[in-house]
Amino acid sequence: MDAALKHGGALDAAIARWGGRRADWLDLSTGINPQPLPLPQIAPDAWTRLPEAADDAALVDAARAFYGAAGSVVAAPGTQALIGLWPHLFAPRRAAILSPTYEEHRHALVLAGHDAVACAGLDDMPADASLVVVVNPNNPDGRRYDRPALLALAERLQRQNGLLVVDEAFADADPVCSLAGDTAGQLPILVLKSFGKYFGYAGLRLGFALCGAELAGQIAARLGPWAVSGPAMAVGAAALRAETQTGAVRARLEAQARMTRQTLSAAGLSILGGTAMFTLVRDDRAAALFERLATCHILTRPFAYEPAWLRFGNIRNEIEAERLAGALCC
Repeated sequence: MDAALKHGGALDAAIARWGGRRADWLDLSTGINPQPLPLPQIAPDAWTRLPEAADDAALVDAARAFYGAAGSVVAAPGTQALIGLWPHLFAPRRAAILSPTYEEHRHALVLAGHDAVACAGLDDMPADASLVVVVNPNNPDGRRYDRPALLALAERLQRQNGLLVVDEAFADADPVCSLAGDTAGQLPILVLKSFGKYFGYAGLRLGFALCGAELAGQIAARLGPWAVSGPAMAVGAAALRAETQTGAVRARLEAQARMTRQTLSAAGLSILGGTAMFTLVRDDRAAALFERLATCHILTRPFAYEPAWLRFGNIRNEIEAERLAGALCC
């Protein structure tokens, strides 16, 4: 399994190895919505002028309404930028990451000089860990942490002058688990939101930090002016407003997830977990299955740290279901 594929995506690397054209491939290697809403009309001057305060305000207002944010909202050029930024706001200290999870969190903490340790659960973390990262729902297994437990953790971290960071990249299809409504600043909580995954516009590079006003000011200062492009602001605001009114994206994702899991189960695969945006299976033949699917030009997501795992993004329709079923059973 190629290390270049460790984050999913990288379809160009898959094509170089297994051949075919981009149009030949069914890319199930990410948890990105495979069927985004149509792009809205973008005013021509969004491409030719610098973004203005009114553009930012429209985007932030739309994000606040969609996410139910109680505190400040800072727009950023993707969640990954925020993951790399926030650890530099704290002097080096002990940090805990509920693992296994998205590996970039630990990488960012270590680069910022923190002593980052992996923990299996909320009860497993060191008492002196004052920075804690939780991905909820977790990537890649879909594990969920309930709100009361996370709020109790935030209260403990408040006494240690710490911070609870909750990466909710996959929470928008299941907003019950979100802490967006707890970000007004009474507790030290930073919620990260990924626009691109849920709405299917990963290339737009748009994400949000939800938190108290003081931390929001620090993040905005680090990002600097014009961190988000004008076209990204326009697309983001329009999509967030539309979804707040209709919920069409959420309904479609849930239907796709059901179809994906039915196809995987019918092929005899054991479903370990997932969200409305991806499904994780466990199989001792995962490495061979990854290779077999790739030769059929179907890309999935393997895990070097757990060779029996394979993650599948959502299929869109019956045609893709039949194609996946045929490749799994050949």
